[in-house]
Amino acid sequence: MSAVDVAVVGGGIAGLAAAHRLRALLGPGADIAVLEQTDRVGGKLRTADIAGTRFDVGAEAWLNRRPEAAALVAELGLDVVHPTGARSTVHAGGATRPLPGGTMLGLPADPATVADLLSPDGLRRVEAEADLPAPRIDGDTALGPLLRERYGDELTDRLVDPLLGGVYAGTVDRLGLRATMPPIAAALDAGATSLTAAARAVLRPSTGEPVFATLASGLATLVDALAASADIRLGTVVGDLERTTGGWRLDLGGASVDAQAVVLAVPAPSARKLLAREVPEASDAYARVELASMAVVALALPEGTELPGTSGVLVGAGEWRPDGRPFAVKAFTYSTTKWGRGGPVLVRGSVGRFGDPGALRLTDDELVKAVRADLAELAGVTAEPVDHVVRRWGGGLPQYGVGHTALVDGIERAVAALPGLAVAGATLRGVGVPACIGTGEAAARRVAAHLLGAR
Repeated sequence: MSAVDVAVVGGGIAGLAAAHRLRALLGPGADIAVLEQTDRVGGKLRTADIAGTRFDVGAEAWLNRRPEAAALVAELGLDVVHPTGARSTVHAGGATRPLPGGTMLGLPADPATVADLLSPDGLRRVEAEADLPAPRIDGDTALGPLLRERYGDELTDRLVDPLLGGVYAGTVDRLGLRATMPPIAAALDAGATSLTAAARAVLRPSTGEPVFATLASGLATLVDALAASADIRLGTVVGDLERTTGGWRLDLGGASVDAQAVVLAVPAPSARKLLAREVPEASDAYARVELASMAVVALALPEGTELPGTSGVLVGAGEWRPDGRPFAVKAFTYSTTKWGRGGPVLVRGSVGRFGDPGALRLTDDELVKAVRADLAELAGVTAEPVDHVVRRWGGGLPQYGVGHTALVDGIERAVAALPGLAVAGATLRGVGVPACIGTGEAAARRVAAHLLGAR
């Protein structure tokens, strides 16, 4: 048996951010251990070597307009880079077109901005939305049915679904409004009379600030910097969590760790298991969160290979190849163009949607072949790769369904009733890097306040 001040269960970005903030709050003398069941920390932040180049095959960037990641990276003094400004595209209605601006995750403030993406009938449906009776949102609602009722299928399938599919690997028809578009829900609560009016209310004029950012040497650089804040214990599986008179006991299967406080920064299935004994209400809530699997196929093409002059392409779920087969990918990122990189020409293909394993059933070699065929169809690129990496993320993305926000509120209330315990991670308040950092830092502040107050 060993004892620590704080045990952080889970070494993904949320857990590492929690450990780093705990070190700042509790000081150099605090014993902070990160217990990670795999052989590496970082979770879905993974930088691989491809053709001698460091390349991210998990999360590739963060949303720069959210403060959490930008502030943490600045604190650590890491080298930030931004995209080149190349436009994104979407393959919808059988054609690839520029991704329209002036929308909130596809909801237009002005219908004219999406005109090039829609048929005349589809555009008329979007234009008429502002004149419909105000939407009535009783608690929460499924996003897809709401959009189809008010905008029709074209805007929903050609723009909103590809955008949200890129974030959640889910389908718009199963995602909840409040968790995926909280600013729109808030605008409706405040009296917006249509979705178009809500989008107009929340969209801000462009400041010229880059939307996305990443690290020049890959996001593993952030992982390494954060990992220096704690005692990292790899290959450590926590099987149970029990409250004791002095704090918490974590069962490691033949051994145990006693901690004054615990941060659980693990996926929903693990949180459900670990909370079952002491916080059954939170455990039951975690059990209701569904998960989607995905894969990233990274291709290194010969130097000089020509790519489209865009940053990438999203692919709608209902799009088909001319030969009648569905596309394997849901998106391509033309990384060399997007980030202005030299060396081999780098492309990322993202595969996998919730409830539709599709190409994920293929072997790695078959998956590379399918992704290359899609690249040839969508971008006209047929060059033989000089290297490739396939990284599968089984159950990697929680689905934010109807009622997810209320579900998370319940988890946090139940956990808050137990001093010295906090939760963090992508299941809670967002799946992106900034949101995960935010939950980790909030968890750190909660348990640090408990420990400092007990001294």
